[in-house]
Amino acid sequence: MNFIDSLSRLVGGTENRNHLRHHEDLLTTLLVMAWMVEARDPYTGGHLWRVAQFSRLLATAADLSDADVARISIGGFLHDLGKISIPDHILGKKGRLTEEEYEVIKIHPDVGWRMLAGHPLAGLAEAAVRAHHETPDGGGYPRGLAGDNVPVDARIVGICDAFDAMTSTRPYRAGMPIEKALAIIEENLGRQFDREHGLRFLVLGHSGKLDHIVGHSDAGIPLRECDMCGPTLVLSRDQRPGDRIYCRACTGEYAVQQRQDGKLVTKATGGKGTPKDLEPEADSELIATVVRESARALLAI
Repeated sequence: MNFIDSLSRLVGGTENRNHLRHHEDLLTTLLVMAWMVEARDPYTGGHLWRVAQFSRLLATAADLSDADVARISIGGFLHDLGKISIPDHILGKKGRLTEEEYEVIKIHPDVGWRMLAGHPLAGLAEAAVRAHHETPDGGGYPRGLAGDNVPVDARIVGICDAFDAMTSTRPYRAGMPIEKALAIIEENLGRQFDREHGLRFLVLGHSGKLDHIVGHSDAGIPLRECDMCGPTLVLSRDQRPGDRIYCRACTGEYAVQQRQDGKLVTKATGGKGTPKDLEPEADSELIATVVRESARALLAI
């Protein structure tokens, strides 16, 4: 029995089952689109999944309703849709951005919203997509919202997005230790980060409840190290020994191997990926899991 049929026993008959299937299909189209946008940047593998998971934990800690938690988690997965508009030379720049380049970066929330605007479920992610770079002090972008004018979805996703950016490796720096990133959030409560939700996030972080997400691209699957570029190698849940994966930064080829304890590891082959090898492909199993986590709660919307 598939997920839809199993869930229909809980939520009622054919009408609800069809409603759920429709929501699932619509959510899947959005998440696949977001995944393909993320694939443009080889240093952000797993970022959307991590932000969605952090956002789910933080929204749950705030005692929000199941529907709100699901919506905010989906917003976390979709928040960077607008980065499709940022040229590669800016997206992957290793040095500090110029003022002009930063102005280009600042358009991505509005671009993301324009991409979503015609979709039937656009309203689920509008706040997170448009406002995740707005800040309590009004110094954020693109609209300079301040205080309570920043939607709660964006306040939560903004904290989680910044935390993941700080703890993830980029071309120009290694990822920070968790405690250092938490200290930066604490120093900027009320200015860059919402104080109420920021304090909850600090509790989650200091208690170790974020550790299993940091540096991972799926539940229980840490990013693997490229010998040249750092943690850029993404394994999917259906990966098997003998498979080949590729660093999308340097195109290096890696063989998937299995240790005696059953864990998968990667070993450089010395080869390089072809353009065909490097084509982005959405992780359908991960996306299906994210949809399953949210679909039942979103039926109430």
